[in-house]
Amino acid sequence: MKTNFKNIGLVILTSLAIMSCSTDDSGTQNQTATVAEFKAIRQTAMDNVTENFTFNAEDGFFTFTSAKGVQVKINGACLTKNGNPVTGQVQLEYSEVFDGGTMLVTNKTTMGKLPNGDKTLIITGGEFYVNAQQNGVQLDITCNIQLIIPAALTGGGDNNMSLWDGMIDENGNLTWDQQAQAPNGANNLFLEGTGGNTNYYAFFNSFGWTNVDRFYSDPRPKTTILAQAPTGYDFGNSAIYLHYDGEANALANLDTYLSTSNQFTEHYGQIPIGLECHIIFATEENGHWKYAIKAATIAANDVYIFTNAETTVGSEAQLIAAINALP
Repeated sequence: MKTNFKNIGLVILTSLAIMSCSTDDSGTQNQTATVAEFKAIRQTAMDNVTENFTFNAEDGFFTFTSAKGVQVKINGACLTKNGNPVTGQVQLEYSEVFDGGTMLVTNKTTMGKLPNGDKTLIITGGEFYVNAQQNGVQLDITCNIQLIIPAALTGGGDNNMSLWDGMIDENGNLTWDQQAQAPNGANNLFLEGTGGNTNYYAFFNSFGWTNVDRFYSDPRPKTTILAQAPTGYDFGNSAIYLHYDGEANALANLDTYLSTSNQFTEHYGQIPIGLECHIIFATEENGHWKYAIKAATIAANDVYIFTNAETTVGSEAQLIAAINALP
């Protein structure tokens, strides 16, 4: 019996092509992002809001003004490397995030930890990353870093704000812990000035993520929700976010995934029933963002389903603009 190797090869190639695609509800085949591709597009967004500086530790105070107008002051005399004072050139990395669109593309959402460990939405006056290294070696600091943050960047001053520390988990999600009061009883965040000249003055003594924030408050009864990604997407190659209408300086994410049902969940029961909001699915496609935005009014135990037919593909700037244009 003869074997047609050409036909076998075609069958194999066709099978491989099918395996690399998913099918949406309309029967249209769609190539999904890999975990690495989704991670890479987020990293590109993070790079776009990161500024890098070099200064001499022995010169004492190093001061710079960021792209958004935040003044940052670091005392080089307080830097240590492996417990020893630092001399010579230091590489400083700085990032800042203020709006919901940038929070989404960088995955730097505003989810604060409650005393019982649950997470809930917090409203930000700015998210900041500050870090210093010397020739690839991580440095420590023994005195305060100072930030002077224009309150106008987030709609004006709020006396209820405090400082929070950020921690990124193994899934790349950022959670915020409220900082304790300074040991001497002094505040580590001040609000001074009037009108457009109002500033937050923040003081903290560790590198990493720091946030000016307060808990979101809503007296209505709370619920959980579920959201299902389109076919072929899961916790590794996509994300689902929640924009609270009227809160431009905040963004929640559904940070738990149910693999058996392909559903993302807010399982803490912290979403107000009756909340006007937008639910956002986001992923990567061919180096661009692919996303869908649903308007919703939250009811108890709601389930939202996204399909590929509802998605659009656009640039980072287009996605940021779409989120920031939400009410």
